[in-house]
Amino acid sequence: MKSLIKLLELCLLIGLVSCNEVPSSNKTSEKVISAKSIQLDLKGANNLIQLPLACVLQEYPNKLGQVVGDKTDLQEPSSLHPSFYGCFDWHSAVHGHWSLVKLLKEFPEIDHKEESIKKLQTTLTKENILKEIEYFNGKHNKSYERTYGWAWLLKLAEELHTWDHPVAKELEDNLAPLTELIVNKYLEFLPKLIYPIRVGEHTNTAFGLSFALDYAMTLQNVELENAIKNRAKDFYFSDSMCPLNWEPSGFDFLSPCLEEASLMSKVLDKKEFLKWVEGFLPQLYNPSYTITPGKVSDRTDGKLVHLDGLNFSRAWCLKNIAQIDKRFDHLIPIANEHINYSLPSLVGDSYEGGHWLGSFAIYACQ
Repeated sequence: MKSLIKLLELCLLIGLVSCNEVPSSNKTSEKVISAKSIQLDLKGANNLIQLPLACVLQEYPNKLGQVVGDKTDLQEPSSLHPSFYGCFDWHSAVHGHWSLVKLLKEFPEIDHKEESIKKLQTTLTKENILKEIEYFNGKHNKSYERTYGWAWLLKLAEELHTWDHPVAKELEDNLAPLTELIVNKYLEFLPKLIYPIRVGEHTNTAFGLSFALDYAMTLQNVELENAIKNRAKDFYFSDSMCPLNWEPSGFDFLSPCLEEASLMSKVLDKKEFLKWVEGFLPQLYNPSYTITPGKVSDRTDGKLVHLDGLNFSRAWCLKNIAQIDKRFDHLIPIANEHINYSLPSLVGDSYEGGHWLGSFAIYACQ
């Protein structure tokens, strides 16, 4: 009963998610409520859109993450990256843009609609995107944002492609040259990557492949889809007994085990996946299985706040896996618990988390 009350209090006080009506106060009802995936409503979307609106044009503080070849490379972030210079770093600016598009697409009546569209039209111009391409083509930037930023760029392109709004086609066309560049970078890089990267931060291979696969399947890019599926099988099909109990590491915002399982749920057919995951994470079949959300000790610390991101990314992975078979329905309450731990701290949080965590929350609550 305490967990049910806590869930209701969070929804009422913060207004970030929808809560279904409670039929009665008993254990059976508590299980029914907790088994429903948390979804954003308009009130929650109005709260979360404040985060990307506040940062997509905020140039400083900024982490460029660049290799400096000579003094001509020392330029303002907005000169180097006229589209994606806000939100502290390049990849956060990209998924800040994705957040705006996603919320505009899902909630046509959202507050700040015209302001959001104007900002997208200001940053995602043809000229700005060509300047972004120029940076990627620089001598020292061939691996820039590989593959985390690449993945979010394709997620942004996918969202624009599926948004039924007059401005969406304009923005998608403007972004297209950079989208094509990133697709080609994946196709070039994947055959060279002999071993997958199994960490809980940006370079995690499974995360990068998962978002890129979503793009390939939505846009029906068969070449990219086949390349990702084949490499995913090469990397992960023989894996077994992933040490989920070792997670998280101190700065993780991704779960190496769950990101891999989530990717393979998209790569394998249902029968193959059920057999594979039984060897990889057999505990997921146990209806009593649980996993504790990552604890954040200091949300003003840019690294420690990563663990809020871990909670959201764990949630979306668990929800992806739960879609495969009813035997995984018990993973939904675990996903909800992770979301509920971190969601209340987003709006009004320090810039260390506020510049990027909104995107994770939106993706986890879709």
